[in-house]
Amino acid sequence: MTIKFTAEEMRYIASFESLTGARVRDCIINDFGSVTFVVNKGDFGMAIGHGGDKVKRAKHVIGKGIEVVEHSDDPVEFLKNTLSPARVQNVKILEKEGKKIAVVTVDIQDKGLAVGRSGKKIQGAKKLAERHHGISDILLT
Repeated sequence: MTIKFTAEEMRYIASFESLTGARVRDCIINDFGSVTFVVNKGDFGMAIGHGGDKVKRAKHVIGKGIEVVEHSDDPVEFLKNTLSPARVQNVKILEKEGKKIAVVTVDIQDKGLAVGRSGKKIQGAKKLAERHHGISDILLT
């Protein structure tokens, strides 16, 4: 699947890469005023920086909240990364009516973290799962 970026997303990617040194695979400007960057596998620590200093500086320069997700070619690992810091216990990917659906079991205490305020976290995870692995829906259990 080819991802097309807007001019604004391209500017954010260039800024984030120059500030952190991490390579960005995807960028989504969320409806609620933040930006999600998907970085290459192994670049997560570089993107965050020691004590979060790089991501804090990027947040200040870009002027929006920032979330960083580490990419994985494995859809199960990728879903765990998108829902972090929620503790994911199990992920099953099913095919129904030609669509991929992920059934994700999270620790009961972390369900709120997985959903996020007003459902923002799970909506972002759904968008990323669709773009990177063709998963059309995520069901939390």
